[in-house]
Amino acid sequence: MSMEKIDFSKVNFLVVDPNRLMGSMIRDVLVTLDAHHIDRARTMDSAIAIIRQNRTDVLITEWDLQAEHTGMDLVYWIRNDPASSNRMLPVIMMTANSEEEYVVRARDAGVNEFVAKPYTVQSFYSRLATAIARPRQFVRVDGYFGPDRRRRRDSNYAGPERRADPDDNGRR
Repeated sequence: MSMEKIDFSKVNFLVVDPNRLMGSMIRDVLVTLDAHHIDRARTMDSAIAIIRQNRTDVLITEWDLQAEHTGMDLVYWIRNDPASSNRMLPVIMMTANSEEEYVVRARDAGVNEFVAKPYTVQSFYSRLATAIARPRQFVRVDGYFGPDRRRRRDSNYAGPERRADPDDNGRR
């Protein structure tokens, strides 16, 4: 599958990672992809301060912030706190914890994309491009607000959890 070329020079990134070396590596990859606007934070509080300035288009956060908060806490704040200025901010979670339970927890918190460490530049690019060029619709259901957790649409599925199609006038 060919991926369209994204102009990252116009995207404002925020990288949240307490590890200076890992944060620098992510920044270097973004620069390689022609990103020009990259803010960095090491804690949830400093990330929130940057997000509140409304200059972040994409958030890339490490799961383990090695402080009183985690990357998951940051995602919950973005998606659910009334003080969040951009509840639909694309969030990419990066972690060495790539087991299914972590992926599911991240998805259920409202993460747009998940990148397992170690990662390749191509896999990282693919997740960035998906979050930017093909974002999933946001939904609000049963205490969840975030990108639609279903990646594939099966037009033949008619089971009990099928979402109403806007074109079927409410019929299921």
